[in-house]
Amino acid sequence: MNTSLEKWLGEKQAGICVSQLIKHRFDAHFVQNRRLAMDLIVQMVSGFETFGFGGSITLDQLGVKDVLRDMGKTLYDHNQEDLPMETRLEYRKKQGSCDCFMASANALTLSGEIVNIDGIGNRINAMTFGPTKVILVAGVNKITADVESAIRRIKDVAAPMRAKSLNADTPCALTGRCTDCNSPMRICSVTSILHRKPILTDMSVIVVNEALGF
Repeated sequence: MNTSLEKWLGEKQAGICVSQLIKHRFDAHFVQNRRLAMDLIVQMVSGFETFGFGGSITLDQLGVKDVLRDMGKTLYDHNQEDLPMETRLEYRKKQGSCDCFMASANALTLSGEIVNIDGIGNRINAMTFGPTKVILVAGVNKITADVESAIRRIKDVAAPMRAKSLNADTPCALTGRCTDCNSPMRICSVTSILHRKPILTDMSVIVVNEALGF
């Protein structure tokens, strides 16, 4: 975000979104920038030792993993380079039972839903049940009007960019457009809509007044 008007609009939209998330029993917070988001995360996680992560450009932009490593925490990060496939699978499974699972969201709605679409499902699995604590971080660029527009945003914007970043062998990674493909590498296989906070999951949502991730 580069202008005062963009920040103003982001704050107004985030205020509506956070208010609705709180009504839906989520522990939701609004912060003005990524530094404040990182400060809040550190406060939330100081008592935890093991951490899992969904693939997230947003968390990379915040520098979350480096901070946690410096704190001496154990990280189950399947996105590390040069990991054997069996270790990636092991980490994905451990994400479902770690102390704290962290991810972003593909979209948040002004009506207070959290919408995600996964290729494998480990992120959706871990964020809904298993870990002691779940923290989701999203920039205001991911706020949409409703569930329908959230899914459209994911298919038109987030998924093609994510597929391209992964060098996935999918049509959208070549053309930038979703064709509802049947590719074995399709990253849009599982859709999750959190209408309310899952009953047994301690979940916090941090909305940042910056454009983060896809």
